[in-house]
Amino acid sequence: MNDLSYTTRFTVPQSPAEAYAAIINVRGWWSENINGPTDKAGEAFDYRFRDVHRCRIEVTGLVPASKVTWHVLDNYFNFTADKSEWTGTDIVFDISSTPEGTQVTFTHIGLVPDYECFDICSDGWGTYIRGSLQALIITGQGHPNVGEPLNDRERSLTA
Repeated sequence: MNDLSYTTRFTVPQSPAEAYAAIINVRGWWSENINGPTDKAGEAFDYRFRDVHRCRIEVTGLVPASKVTWHVLDNYFNFTADKSEWTGTDIVFDISSTPEGTQVTFTHIGLVPDYECFDICSDGWGTYIRGSLQALIITGQGHPNVGEPLNDRERSLTA
């Protein structure tokens, strides 16, 4: 994987199977505004946050308790000169057992510092992955976007 691509990881006391189940429950940690299946390889889902961001993502791989992979088919940002910065990038969730429980490593391959959206997007992924997804795995309750900004950078885009 490209070392410049955005990566974050966390460890939880739950099993790899529990982490996997939470990851494919995208409405439970990213956004309730997801249309389409998020748990079937070869299928695609659509994400939308107001008129700020929308994308179509194909679920390209599902290996229970081990790995989830997505490919961004189409993307639109209203806040960048290149509206399609994510298009053609890949998103990978690697799940592995550790002595402490389960490590989840999230990598958005192709989301690199040269992208105009890098700071905003990496902050957003941090909110959704290290905050909401981690909470969903540990407590069964994530903090998905329900149409309102969840962090300062999102608020700045909707002001």
